[in-house]
Amino acid sequence: MGGFFGVASKEDCVFDLFFGIDYHSHLGTRRGGMVVYGEGGYDRSIHNIENAPFRTKFDKDMQEMSGRIGIGCISDYEPQPLLIRSHHGTFAITTVSKINNMDELSTMLFENEHSHFLEMSGGDINATEMIAALINRKENLIDGIRYALEMVDGSVSVLLMNDKGIYAARDLHGRTPVVIGRKEGAFCVSFENFAYKNLGYSDYKELGPGEIVALTDEGCATLAVPGDDMKICTFLWVYYGYPSSSYEGVGVEEMRYACGRKMAQRDNVHPDIVAGVPDSGIAHAIGYANESGIPFSRPFIKYTPTWPRSFMPTIQSQRNLIARMKLLAVEELIRDKSLLLIDDSIVRGTQLRETTEFLYQSGAREVHIRPACPPLLFGCKYLNFSRSSSEMDLITRRMIDRLEDGNVTDAVLEEYADPESEQYGRMVDEICRELNFTTLRYNRLDDMLDAVGIEKCKLCTYCWNGK
Repeated sequence: MGGFFGVASKEDCVFDLFFGIDYHSHLGTRRGGMVVYGEGGYDRSIHNIENAPFRTKFDKDMQEMSGRIGIGCISDYEPQPLLIRSHHGTFAITTVSKINNMDELSTMLFENEHSHFLEMSGGDINATEMIAALINRKENLIDGIRYALEMVDGSVSVLLMNDKGIYAARDLHGRTPVVIGRKEGAFCVSFENFAYKNLGYSDYKELGPGEIVALTDEGCATLAVPGDDMKICTFLWVYYGYPSSSYEGVGVEEMRYACGRKMAQRDNVHPDIVAGVPDSGIAHAIGYANESGIPFSRPFIKYTPTWPRSFMPTIQSQRNLIARMKLLAVEELIRDKSLLLIDDSIVRGTQLRETTEFLYQSGAREVHIRPACPPLLFGCKYLNFSRSSSEMDLITRRMIDRLEDGNVTDAVLEEYADPESEQYGRMVDEICRELNFTTLRYNRLDDMLDAVGIEKCKLCTYCWNGK
């Protein structure tokens, strides 16, 4: 997906910027970038971070850069921040975005005499460059940013920096978060609110849907008031968010404990231990164990000192291999035991099947699987959730296609999304057999939304029910 961070300070901002960006490393694995504005003008650096973390790649840049204003990002896709020169002057821009109508927008811009876009290696247009082009269609930056938010089918949150300060804008429907922090002599803007706490900032405000603000070292001014139509991604709490993050006043770790409790209240199995798939399943498992009274244990450990993240390689087989090699069994906690294992979700099913086989090979008697969210039936239209090229990559869709002999319609999918329906039960049974689980029981959508605790109409649930 990706994340960003920006600082406007009375003093040099590079230290805060460097570590603020680095605290977003859990959101992307491909590229990092930072740009500052100082006495010498703009200074920018972008590096590939697929084989080394952000801190390692940018350590030298941090020592050499200086400036009182800066923005930067971790990106899973396009290189950014970009430096743009237009009738607005020179500005730097970075986004967290997914643009579904890229072809329509590019055609519209070409017809209105936009000359060209730089093509990325995959033949795609850089999404951040597209946002900059849309902004430049208007006579001032505020109107341009608002126009860009309105024109995108998908989602986009923006940081734009010029020599005066930083403009920050949250997605029109609030699908991703943007938060402001404050300390003496400085303001910062961040995707994750925990990213600035250790740097001495305290919470100042969380932007609402479509809100645009201007940041300087003196303060934060609202330029476009927030709208009422909030559709924040629920998966931020389930998986994406770091445990110390919070969105809309609800902590990620707190939500995951509540999620586990809800799952335990509906379950009827009696395993010897409850465990979470490292790392994102652990908090859900703690909530389940606390509610059920079944001991929490760590039957396998993820070896992290040298292994890169499991989803870093672009080739699926390599990702699966790395994920398997990172897990080390604690055989004394597995042998002859009945285990209940909680993961954040089941997407393709490949890694969880191999994890289950790994547990059986280590002596497990039973492996009961409990995903912390409902079955994923739709590919996300709003965030770069995965690099899947087709919804048929989802194990649910493959099973439904098999059960329905390829006759899958929206009405059919609606039946499979209902946990009370016969079709839902058949799908879950098929997945359970396919992946060789002892039992499989997904979390229910209503229980998961209750665990978040904010108004349900403000939460996006598209990947589970198409709404």
